[in-house]
This record gives sequence, C-alpha cells and structure tokens, in this order.
Amino acid sequence: MSSTIDIVPESSNVIKGKAPLLGAPQRPGGWKKGLAIMDFILRLGAVAAALGAAATMATADQTLPFFTQYFQFEASYDSFTTFTFLVIGMALVGGYLVLSLPFSIVAIIRPHAAAPRLFLIILDSVFLVLATAGAASAASVVYLAHNGNQSSNWLAICNQYSDFCNQTSGAVVSAFIVVLIFMFLIVMSSLAIAKKH
Repeated sequence: MSSTIDIVPESSNVIKGKAPLLGAPQRPGGWKKGLAIMDFILRLGAVAAALGAAATMATADQTLPFFTQYFQFEASYDSFTTFTFLVIGMALVGGYLVLSLPFSIVAIIRPHAAAPRLFLIILDSVFLVLATAGAASAASVVYLAHNGNQSSNWLAICNQYSDFCNQTSGAVVSAFIVVLIFMFLIVMSSLAIAKKH
C-alpha cells in the first residue's frame, strides 16, 4: 500500500486573517508624543506666568497721598532685595523657558529621543531651584507686609499700602504657579525617559 499526498498550492485570492496585537500603538510616538505636546503647552503657560510675575513685581509701586516736609511715604519693589531677586529670577526663568521651546518641539517631532528630554530635565531642575528660591523669599516678605511680626516690632504695612501689597501678592502667586509647572514638566519628562514603549 502506498499513499500519495497531493500538495495543493494556496490560492493568492484567499484572504488570511490576522489576529490584532493588543499592546501595539496605533501610530508612531503614541503617548510619548502626547506628553511632548503637553510639555510644550505647559512651557508656554510657564513663560506667561514667569514674565507676568516679573512684570507685576517690577511695576509694584505706591506712594501715599500724604507727606511731610521731609518725608514722602512710598513703597516700591526695589526697596526690598527679595522682591528685586524675584524680578531678576523670574526674568531669567522666563528667558530660559523661551529658549527651551525648540527642544520641546524636537521632543514632539522625535518622541522616542531621550537626549532632548534629559537635557530639559537637568535645566528644568536648575531653574526650578531658582524659581522656588525667588518665590519663597518674596512670599516671606509679603507675609510680613500683611501680618507684621510683633516680637520684632515689624508693623503690617498692607493697611496703608493696599495696592502695593495686592500687586506683590499676585506676583508671588504667579511665581508659585511657575514652580508647580516646573514640577509637572520634570515628572513628565522623567516618565517619558523611563518607559521604553
């Protein structure tokens, strides 16, 4: 008994079914590209907040309507070194954020490239420290301006200089918004570098 097996060639008209891959990204870049776009948007917001804080603090000035023959009562940002530090620090932070935008665009175009993200993490960390130092030091002076310190005989000046205090308080809030944005940027870039897919 001999048996023969006939091999039938497969027709090219037969459509083969393929099982879908569940973990495959739908398009190149995937969630990393989404993080890069969010990074760019947050950087634009941080530029506005940093430059807004610097401009608001730099224009904080109020002169009281009464004065004596020898004294004029005026409150200005340059009367306090911590406010001057905040203006200079926020201007530097805003300038850095503008210069970092091209690197953020590179991360959008090449979402799997680690070098631009690593570069941004390092510089974002440096400027986070500068922004935090400026915001915290200015916040302490704004707190004293609002509440004073009785043990040191420092009087609260915000009852008389309300416009000045409102402007400096707004600048400090804006500076802390920049600090929060920097924290989000660093965490997002770290996640994008840490995850391979």
